[in-house]
Amino acid sequence: MFRTQTRGRVGVAALASAIVLAAPAAAGAAPGAAAAPSTGGVNSAVTARLLDQAANAADAGLRSAGTHDTRVTVTRRDGQTWAFGTAVIVAPHEEDAYPAGWVFVARRERAGWRVALDGEAGFADLAQAAPASVVSPRERALFTEVAPTYAGGDYRTGMRLPYGLGQSWSFTGGPHGWAGSDTPWSSIDLAGGDQRVLAARGGTAYTMCRGWIRVIHDRGYATDYYHLWNNISVNGASVGEGAYLGDTGTDVTCGGAASGRHVHFALRQNNAYVPVAGHNLGKWVVMGGGGTYQGYALHGSAQVNVGGALYNHGALGLNQALIDANGGGTVNRRTGPGTGYAVAGSAADGATVTVSCSANGTTHAGRWGSTALWNRLSDGTWASDAFMWTGSAGPINGWC
Repeated sequence: MFRTQTRGRVGVAALASAIVLAAPAAAGAAPGAAAAPSTGGVNSAVTARLLDQAANAADAGLRSAGTHDTRVTVTRRDGQTWAFGTAVIVAPHEEDAYPAGWVFVARRERAGWRVALDGEAGFADLAQAAPASVVSPRERALFTEVAPTYAGGDYRTGMRLPYGLGQSWSFTGGPHGWAGSDTPWSSIDLAGGDQRVLAARGGTAYTMCRGWIRVIHDRGYATDYYHLWNNISVNGASVGEGAYLGDTGTDVTCGGAASGRHVHFALRQNNAYVPVAGHNLGKWVVMGGGGTYQGYALHGSAQVNVGGALYNHGALGLNQALIDANGGGTVNRRTGPGTGYAVAGSAADGATVTVSCSANGTTHAGRWGSTALWNRLSDGTWASDAFMWTGSAGPINGWC
């Protein structure tokens, strides 16, 4: 169950999401559509598109960006007609400053290059039309996917923590913005262990710049990993859950600051940063605090504050739940969906259970709210949804 939707504050300083939303549309085009074609080479056209975005950003640092602050990498071409790659606006080398980056598709038309960045309406159209040598079928499926956002009440990620199973890393920074104090609070900081940063879930990976990897997953999600040392160089490669991305480091090639080795891990959905609070990373639910870098993580009723260690239990399946007795102990399993049915055993706080289907029964209140929903578990017993975290207020595997 998940009813209390803890979110970072809504603000105007979010980097990538802010400048996409502020982008000017071409004359007669819908908001968010690709701009009118630009003359010159493709690098110049993408650079112009980045500067158009920056000029209309809410963030003053981005508005001051010039040509020297852009990094355009064309990684694929199809003759002189199509191009694909990454586009980044670098940030100053100071705290509370982080780069903004996109993948782009460009097509040369009679009037010049038409460029679309991910997150714009024109991007999906160009990705769909591009030849397979420029946008692979796997990428095309990702780029054109329409996914419900967490605002629909589904906070499941299917992800794990971005390091080795069975390791405990230090939770050095609770929810904060991609740039630190900006909103939404999409990011956390992790350090320690064997220093090897691994993909939180399988997906398609891109090197945005040195030290920065983005992995685009299914269900609209993507994850960013920054400050990496010795990071891999990828251009749309398929990576599995747990694939090596790099080591924790202090790299700030594209801007920002880092005072000690760590990975700056950020959550995105539908081409924008989203609040990480309320979402699960493996079998921990990240919770925000009263300010940036504060907060804690929950595994059932077990709470780890910033500065503590998070044990990597692995991913929580999309049809699985975490027992949360709301204070420790156990939760009764019954022979049917309600307290009128006999007790058939118990489940320990923090245990992982698999949900077969759900039905309504007696109403109970737990950490996440009050509900009449009961979940039938894979062993045939039932438990109240009030005493488990599923990431959703409704059934996660259909009705019984």
